[in-house]
Amino acid sequence: MSHAILLRAYGGPEVLTWEAESVAPPADGEIAVRHTAIGVNFIDTYQRTGLYPIPLPACLGREAAGVVESVGKRVRGFTAGDRVAYLSGPPGSYREVRNIAVDRVFKLPAPISDQAAAAMMLKGLTAWYLLRRTYRVKKGETIVVHAAAGGVGLILCQWAKHLGARVIGIVGNAEKAELARKNGCRTTFVLGTDDWVAGVKTLTHGVGVPVVYDSVARTRSSNRSISCSRSGSW
Repeated sequence: MSHAILLRAYGGPEVLTWEAESVAPPADGEIAVRHTAIGVNFIDTYQRTGLYPIPLPACLGREAAGVVESVGKRVRGFTAGDRVAYLSGPPGSYREVRNIAVDRVFKLPAPISDQAAAAMMLKGLTAWYLLRRTYRVKKGETIVVHAAAGGVGLILCQWAKHLGARVIGIVGNAEKAELARKNGCRTTFVLGTDDWVAGVKTLTHGVGVPVVYDSVARTRSSNRSISCSRSGSW
């Protein structure tokens, strides 16, 4: 017998319940993972409140780390005892044990802790998609990152710096500005305090930047982000 945190009605955290459940053996192409750490993301809260409706009852959570308990038929490359992490399309990581399709799972290198792996899968893959697929950032380029001290922002800024880019971070306060600078930002601007559009213009000698990663996406910030881009207008 295992346990899971289940959602039977939309609402605040109090609607989540800790319940016993039985877990079937893994099917073909699946492995059973006993979780040691799970990730919590904003999408979980949106689903819990009903902002993003999902069929109920449900188990939330899209990422986790743990140890393989058993493997189903036609599974290659994984055995019981392997340390793994995964990012799953269907939610369901808020539980002790879960069967998961093997093509969603990665083996964990020894230096990466279970807690770090569970926290970085969704955010890390988001950063990868933004930096390497949405726009392929190149060495020597200057880029702008909104919410630079957020979960995705911190990974994105570190990664961009590693690629050789100069990162300009937009944050909400001075404390976040310091955190962003410690994690890859060469320059930071604080919303409501600094004129970051003018700052970007100065730092790029009026040219603008090739890409702005704007996770805030409000009308005002989006318009100002566009004005910072090379295709925008000052």
